[in-house]
Amino acid sequence: MYADSAPLQQAIAQQLSTVEAHRLPTVAEFYQLRDGQPAWQSARTVESLVAALNSLETDGLVPEDYHADTLLNEFQRSQAGGEVAQASFDIKATASLLLALDHLERGKVNPRDVEPQWDVPRPERGYSLVRVVHAVDDRTLDNAIALARPSSAEYQQLRDALKQHYQLASLGSVPYLAARDESLRPGDEADGVNVLRQRLALWGEADLQVADSSAYPMIGVQVASNRRTFDAPLEAAVRRFQRRHLLQEDGVVGEQTRLALNTSVASRIDQLRVNLERARWIRPMQSAEPRVWVDIAGYRMHYVRPNGQHWDARVVVGTPHRETPIIHSTISHLTINPSWTIPPTIMREDVLPQVRADIDYLARKNIQVISPMGEPLVAEEIDWQRPGGVMLRQVAGAGNPLGRVVVRFPNDDMIYLHDTPARGLFQREQRALSSGCIRVEGVAELAQMLLQDTGSRYQMSTLLNGGSDRNVSLPQRIPIALHYLTAWPNAEGEVEFRPDIYRRDASLLAALQRPV
Repeated sequence: MYADSAPLQQAIAQQLSTVEAHRLPTVAEFYQLRDGQPAWQSARTVESLVAALNSLETDGLVPEDYHADTLLNEFQRSQAGGEVAQASFDIKATASLLLALDHLERGKVNPRDVEPQWDVPRPERGYSLVRVVHAVDDRTLDNAIALARPSSAEYQQLRDALKQHYQLASLGSVPYLAARDESLRPGDEADGVNVLRQRLALWGEADLQVADSSAYPMIGVQVASNRRTFDAPLEAAVRRFQRRHLLQEDGVVGEQTRLALNTSVASRIDQLRVNLERARWIRPMQSAEPRVWVDIAGYRMHYVRPNGQHWDARVVVGTPHRETPIIHSTISHLTINPSWTIPPTIMREDVLPQVRADIDYLARKNIQVISPMGEPLVAEEIDWQRPGGVMLRQVAGAGNPLGRVVVRFPNDDMIYLHDTPARGLFQREQRALSSGCIRVEGVAELAQMLLQDTGSRYQMSTLLNGGSDRNVSLPQRIPIALHYLTAWPNAEGEVEFRPDIYRRDASLLAALQRPV
């Protein structure tokens, strides 16, 4: 506190009073908690603020958005002026800190600006402003930052990966694998194998090379003279790389693996920044509460049970032409042995061309023709070039695309989790193959857990032996969220880089880069 701060206090109060209340409400609250006292009138305090703001680079944020590059100079200029200049600087520094905390806690970008279907309001401030005030007084701004930063293990693992990639970017470059007509395979001997070792070392497989910092200062290694052979350790490293990038894990460096290996460090930095922002959006979904979470780009579903156990499954999601949307809802009921009313888009684009070519297609697929009221119609009496309000329903059975179980939750896109007779699809590494809904491997097991965990008296073994289209409500609803993450830690804590199947990263990156 300053001996004669009354004039400066008055100047701060005057300037705050001239700003519309909705523009700087938290700034005004900050000064109220300080009894109107200034916060940033010593060089040491401003320096601690700048250091804290610069640390946000490892969160994927841009310190310049919060004036980290100009605050010290502005402070020096304000000190040469009177109370009005000093008050203006004090308010600006406070606003910079609080804006940074807001972006760190809730995200810089409003999800609805880049995800039009986003249906969850942005959460209110969760950190204590009183504790921020104390951190400012103690010049422990790192503590203030920690109050707002997401505390989940996944978020910290993404931050650690971003730090590592910033270090890689500062050190230099590594040769790229040349485009080839043929793949590099185990047993091959070629100069390209040397380059392969260097690319893999860049991405974390340093054991493939022999230390010699004078030869490769960027990564501190030199390729040994006998390392032109694609040997077993190299194959194992390729497989690990493929697994972390959701590529076919065959140990062969084909086109897709080569492209992933040749991705620039700068591109991976952008990918990590984008997904740190998404991690800030989904912070409420990282709680310990029971929930189902579909990781769309990772092709996985996770169920956190009330007893704390985790159940994971592989999923098939929508193709790039029929994207699975981001949804937040609650699971309400199950449908056992379902029939399938074919959605309008699938009917128009997939089924009608088949029916127009061969009317017997309907009988072969056990598809009924019905009116909007559910009344049966005669297929041969329909003008299939202009079918009007006709609906198609595939009866329950082994060939039904929904399989034997559907897990339903209210949403505007008619999306649900379901079984499938095409279980071989789960063996593929990249599984963007559906028409938007999510096929879940072992969905009957999931359904039984949902029944058990919500106190239902029903058992799946009994329900599956019953009739078709039986709806069973859950006594309690379970939250479910469908999210899109192109970089995310796996169960071992390694960050996986996934293909941007829906090409959503670019728009979010552009929004992140946009100055505040």
